[in-house]
Amino acid sequence: MGQKTNPIGLRIPLNKDWRSRWYASKSEFSKLLVEDAKIRQFLKTKLESASVPRINIERAGARCRVTILTARPGLVIGRKGAEIDKMKEELSKMTNKEVYVEIQEIKKPEMNAQLVAENIAQQLERRVAFRRAMKKSIQTVMDAGAQGVKIRCSGRLGGAELARSENYHEGRVPLHTLRANIDYGFAEAKTLYGKIGVKCWVCTGDMVEMKQASQQAPIKG
Repeated sequence: MGQKTNPIGLRIPLNKDWRSRWYASKSEFSKLLVEDAKIRQFLKTKLESASVPRINIERAGARCRVTILTARPGLVIGRKGAEIDKMKEELSKMTNKEVYVEIQEIKKPEMNAQLVAENIAQQLERRVAFRRAMKKSIQTVMDAGAQGVKIRCSGRLGGAELARSENYHEGRVPLHTLRANIDYGFAEAKTLYGKIGVKCWVCTGDMVEMKQASQQAPIKG
């Protein structure tokens, strides 16, 4: 049996959440879906250097709330919030709706699978050796406190004539264990000899263990 299920999609009923939260009728659904894709594409392009792994969208009536998760909130907010105000205006023009923008900081960017994959893709674009980039990223993730990490690069690695896949992993990454909190990220490196796909899986522990740890944590008072 193929193991090609997206780990985030598989765990949505248990410990993951949807990236878009809204309800629409059949006639409106397709329009809003395309609108979500345009918003994400616009923000990803605009905030390319701000380390944005995830954009959540919530809708209620004619209002739209966009939550940007970023490792560099200062870059997104700008001086005295100027960048956010510009972003709101541009999104409002694009969607013809009232748009609210929220910023959430990612506390541990080293353990975010999407950011790890994007970092490797950027290194490959700068012509860093793929093995070196992958091994260095694995070491950084494990040092940050992850239980396990797996990275796969596919394409014309090192400019080779034939495309191939290379895998590196360390620790435990139980993809079939649903209680395991596994983060997944995918990025593409646009190199001179074609695109190279980078996939990353990061295991940060089991949900049961994390709950127990939070219950046993001492209360500060």
